[in-house]
Amino acid sequence: MYRIMNWRSLLCAAGMLGGSGSLSGYESMAMFRASEILPAPLLAGTFHRVREYAGADGYLIHFTVDSDFGVYECVGVPELRRRIDEIEAIAELVKVSKGDLFAEGLRKSVESPIAAVKNIASDPGGTVKQIPHSVGHFFGKVGSGIGNAARKAGDRNSGDSRSPGEIGHGVGRILKGAAGFDKAKLECARQLGIDPYTDNARLQEEMEKVAWAFFAGGLPLKIGASLAGGGASEILNATEFVGLPDELYQLTASELDYRDRTTLKTMGMAPERIDALFANPSMIRSVRHQLVTALSRIGVPGQGAIIEQMIACDTVWRARFFNDALQLLLWRHRQSPYRELSVHGRLAVGVASDGTIEIPAPVDYVVWTEEVAAFALRDDIARHPRRLILQGNLSAETATQLTAAGWEIIKVPR
Repeated sequence: MYRIMNWRSLLCAAGMLGGSGSLSGYESMAMFRASEILPAPLLAGTFHRVREYAGADGYLIHFTVDSDFGVYECVGVPELRRRIDEIEAIAELVKVSKGDLFAEGLRKSVESPIAAVKNIASDPGGTVKQIPHSVGHFFGKVGSGIGNAARKAGDRNSGDSRSPGEIGHGVGRILKGAAGFDKAKLECARQLGIDPYTDNARLQEEMEKVAWAFFAGGLPLKIGASLAGGGASEILNATEFVGLPDELYQLTASELDYRDRTTLKTMGMAPERIDALFANPSMIRSVRHQLVTALSRIGVPGQGAIIEQMIACDTVWRARFFNDALQLLLWRHRQSPYRELSVHGRLAVGVASDGTIEIPAPVDYVVWTEEVAAFALRDDIARHPRRLILQGNLSAETATQLTAAGWEIIKVPR
C-alpha cells in the first residue's frame, strides 16, 4: 500500500521550512513542500497541480490545488485526495459529454436537454464553497454554539427530511427520480468511484448532465476506463482509510433515508432528534449514512450524545471530520470493545472497559502549540487515563510532551 506521507520525509520537510521551537516554549506552525510529502500522481496530473508550499494549522496541512475546473483549498490529506479524485471525475464526464454516445442520447431524449439539465442540477452555477476550517473547533472546550446549532437544526425541521435545495426542484425532479434517473446517476457515480452526494457543485452538474442524457436516451451508461486503470484515483482508493460503502450506489436517496431512519429508531433515538439530524443541510447523505452505520456497529451506550454532535455540525467539512473521527473509534472498538461512548469538547470519544478514554485524532501533523497544549492538559481529560488514537504524525516535541502528560499513543495505519 502506497503511503501518502512518509514519516521521515514529513519530519524533514517540516524541519526545513518551519516547526522549530519558539521563545515561548511552543513550536511554530510547520510549512511543507508538497513535492516532498505527496506521491507524484497526487502532486500533479493532467488536470491539476498542487501548489508547492503548504502551510499547517498545528493539526492539518492546508493545500491549494489549481485545476482546469477551478482552484480548490483543501484542509487535510483526506480532503485533498477527495478533491483530486473529483477533478479527475469531472474531466472524465466532460470528455464523455463530447462523445458520440452522449450526442445520441440527447437526440433520443424526449425532453429538451438544456431544460432537463437546469431542472436536475443542484447548483448549476455554483462551485465548491471554500470556508476556513479549524480542527481546534473539535479539540476545544464546548461553547454555546453547539446548543444553538442543535436547536436551529430542530427548528428547521417540519417533518420533511429533504434539504431546502432538494425541495426546490419540484415535480420535474420527482418524475425523473420515479422513472429511474436517480439509479442512473448512482451508476454514474459508481463507475467513477466518487461520492454521489458530494458537495462539489460542478461535479454534481456534470454527473447529472451525463446521467440524464444516457437515461433519457435509453442508452446503457458507460464511463471510460481511464479512472479505473491508474493515476491518482488508484492511489486514492488504495490509501483511503474508510471507503465508500456499496449501499451508497445500490440504494436511492429515499431508500438510504429510510434505512438510516430505521437504524436510528432501533438505537432508541427520539423522533424529533432524528428529524433534526435529517434537517441539517451540512450532514450530506453519504456522510450521515457512514456516521449512523458506524454508531450502530459500535453499539454501546452514549449514542445520543454523538447524535447531538452530528446535529450540530455546521459545515460539510466539519461533518466529514467528525465522520473520520468516529471511523477511528469503530476501528479501535473492533480491536478492544468500548463500554460506552462519550463527548469531550465537540469530539466523540470511546471509553474502554477500564475507564480509559480514547480520543480519535484524524490529523496530518501535530506540533506543540499553545492550543495543542491546552487540549492535552485539559482538566476534564487529565483526570482520566487517556489514549490518543492517532492517524497521522506528531512532531518529536509533541510526542514528548504528550507522553510526559500521561498520554498513551495508539498509531493507526493510513
